[in-house]
Amino acid sequence: MSEKLQKILAQRGLGSRREMERIILAGRVRIGGRVATLGERVDAHEDIVVDGWRLAQRPPAKGRVLMYHKMAGEMCTRSDPRGRPLVFDKLPAIRQGRWVAVGRLDLNSSGLMLFTTDGELAARLMHPSTGVVRRYAVRVLGRATPDVLRQLTKGVMLEDGIARFTDVKDAGGDGANHWYQVAIMEGRKREVRRLFAAAGLVVSRLIRIAYGPIELPRTLRPGFSRALASPAVADLYAAAGLIMPQKAR
Repeated sequence: MSEKLQKILAQRGLGSRREMERIILAGRVRIGGRVATLGERVDAHEDIVVDGWRLAQRPPAKGRVLMYHKMAGEMCTRSDPRGRPLVFDKLPAIRQGRWVAVGRLDLNSSGLMLFTTDGELAARLMHPSTGVVRRYAVRVLGRATPDVLRQLTKGVMLEDGIARFTDVKDAGGDGANHWYQVAIMEGRKREVRRLFAAAGLVVSRLIRIAYGPIELPRTLRPGFSRALASPAVADLYAAAGLIMPQKAR
């Protein structure tokens, strides 16, 4: 049965459908020796080549998910011209497909990252329409007043639109620094930092402690990854509104 090319590429773990649409438009995908066009329907057994790399006829096992404890100073890109450490270099190798990041963390942030071989799962978990909550522990210089905290949950106008925390909890602290736990349902660039900056507070440390139903375990050391067990993977598929592949059960 034929399907849209971008869907097949996403299912093979090459990235989200939107990312696949971009590389198709850029002429980086060939089918049977010719340049592919966006929106065309193909069979999964056809000869598909992306950036000179031929896709295996058999799709990779779907439903594989890793959690990784990112360290500050690591990049979430697949390459860096300045030679900085990459999170992808720390992940186990896979024979087919590739790991797709479920959201990113900026260079100076740390904490939980999720990676999957299922591009559709990654895309759904990141899309705001699914309402998947990300939770962070945030240390700021100074302390927010109750009015400021209320405003941060009500909504603040940023340069790319209104943003807000769905929840803010005071987590205490001594001296000049204070900790908060915040929740947000979007993944806009540096959104947590920008929200606090709009309130006049500078973030000195930011740790993602949960993504949807998955929490960062205390036993997962920085710089290490761990495969999610089947029940946790099922929770992620449910959060994304998808049916877990039978092979992953």
